[in-house]
Amino acid sequence: MNLRNLILPLFLAGTLSAIYVLPTAGEVAQSAVKMDLPNGYGTWHFKKVPASEAEVKSLAKDTEFSKAVCLQVRPGEYDGNGNMIPDRVDLSIVLSGADINNSIHRPQRCMPAQGHQIVETGDKVLLLKNGRSLTVKRLRSIQRIPTNEERTEFLAFDCVTYYFFIGHDRITHEHLGRTFVDMKDRLFKGMDQRWAYVSASMWYGKMPWMKDTVVSKEEVERKLSDFVSLFAEGQIDWEQIKP
Repeated sequence: MNLRNLILPLFLAGTLSAIYVLPTAGEVAQSAVKMDLPNGYGTWHFKKVPASEAEVKSLAKDTEFSKAVCLQVRPGEYDGNGNMIPDRVDLSIVLSGADINNSIHRPQRCMPAQGHQIVETGDKVLLLKNGRSLTVKRLRSIQRIPTNEERTEFLAFDCVTYYFFIGHDRITHEHLGRTFVDMKDRLFKGMDQRWAYVSASMWYGKMPWMKDTVVSKEEVERKLSDFVSLFAEGQIDWEQIKP
């Protein structure tokens, strides 16, 4: 038999036999994220909200959620009724269950269903006060929000989103990077781990509730960077995370 014809059978046999030498997975390693959100960070105040019915139904039953609408007053700015106008960040933590493939996934997969049209993708590095750095994935999108039950009328908002994943002892902003870490840990350590997907979003531009103010993208980038840095410093157990 030609040697070339033997390559595929030998490769398949070697791959299948590797199953018998893989380490047996032990207990699931917990994510370094803290799921219990505080009432706020600094000047930010949190209004905790439940996961939507669609989120709960679309993900595995043992998936956990922590979500909040986070508000910070804009000094000296008031609406037509004299109420103070706040900045707003939508914060979401989704913690995977036993079946990670049905618990979390790339936000690019689910954001279109939430009305987002992604127009730009990049990375951003945040320097934290604890001496660590955090790289996040940065998305710029246009989000259309329905204003009637028939979903025939919409408001459109420019939006910036930062997201990243927190595992047991490492953090990554890449979905494929997280998948690779999982494969390597299962192969060489016999370890399954829970991952938390964290996202934070802010709108910018002309807001319907702001009479004279147009929020610039640069302002939102700065405030979102500060917010996510506060989150990372307070909600991640850095003693677990490898330097």
